[in-house]
Amino acid sequence: MPYGKEAKEELAKIVQGKCLRVHVYNKDRYDRCVGDVYCDGIFVQELMLKRGMAWHYKAYDQRAEFAEWEENARAERKGLWASPNPEKPWEWRRKNRRGGR
Repeated sequence: MPYGKEAKEELAKIVQGKCLRVHVYNKDRYDRCVGDVYCDGIFVQELMLKRGMAWHYKAYDQRAEFAEWEENARAERKGLWASPNPEKPWEWRRKNRRGGR
């Protein structure tokens, strides 16, 4: 996945070996928990978006601050936004499904 390895490494630097707090606020269509992740009082999604290490998936989360954090990272060409045309991970997964599903 484009930029997936870099994002995973950045996330590991933030959370590895630390206690996390997850505030579950919903379930997705596959009955998986959806929530906000905090590590040592730091809002992990905010940090990842501000560093350009994550996409704001607007189909599932409409919070304006998420869009703002992503837009600022884009404008500053941080992380994945340094690429002129980064591929959305959900589009990459759709194109690269195993078994032709």
